[in-house]
Amino acid sequence: MRPSGRALDQMREVSIETGFTKHAEGSALIKMGDTHVLCTASIEPRVPSFIKGSGLGWVTAEYGMLPRATNTRMRREAAAGKQGGRTVEIQRLIGRSLRAGVDRSALGERQITIDCDVLQADGGTRCASITGGWIALRLAVNKLMKAGDVVSDPLVDPVAAVSCGIYAGQPVLDLDYPEDSEAGVDGNFIMTGSKNLIEVQMSAEGSLFSRDQLNELMDLAEKGVGELVTAAKAATE
Repeated sequence: MRPSGRALDQMREVSIETGFTKHAEGSALIKMGDTHVLCTASIEPRVPSFIKGSGLGWVTAEYGMLPRATNTRMRREAAAGKQGGRTVEIQRLIGRSLRAGVDRSALGERQITIDCDVLQADGGTRCASITGGWIALRLAVNKLMKAGDVVSDPLVDPVAAVSCGIYAGQPVLDLDYPEDSEAGVDGNFIMTGSKNLIEVQMSAEGSLFSRDQLNELMDLAEKGVGELVTAAKAATE
């Protein structure tokens, strides 16, 4: 029995509220159970210097957690004077995951920055950020297309992410914090709507896992990502 009472292949309840902020070109508040992430997309008429003049666009991301997103207060990274290694790793993951679904030549020479701010954390914040980040990106690109600033849709395949792991000896989908903190194996699966893999982060923490178990986790991830892509499409149509 999972602590939440969910079935092994059951996602947490997913809620998506678009247009959550007034000024961003795209915004979405995504809730995956008790993990809540605000994602915004900002369009800028510039690109990093290393692709300037190439005609290619760029999608990048920033990630952060509010001090009381968790059960004890965390010090703001700005107060510490630098970002922690976990933050840098996660925002790079978000950026490269979203870029995998983008035709950068169709986007044109502009940058879209995705800001992911964790309001409340209960496991799976990076996965919720990727899924919510894609929704915010979709909304921002919709505005570019409506204004005629891009000729063809640069978003070629939806991107979503979900966690899977082995908890109490069983493969489970979409770990919440009580499961994540006790899981023998924990993984994040980033995939496209067409079920192609972008990235898999897997680690054994206290127990090993077999090839057959990895296949089971892959099947769970495909199911979860499929549900998230369906929810994302419904929220942005």
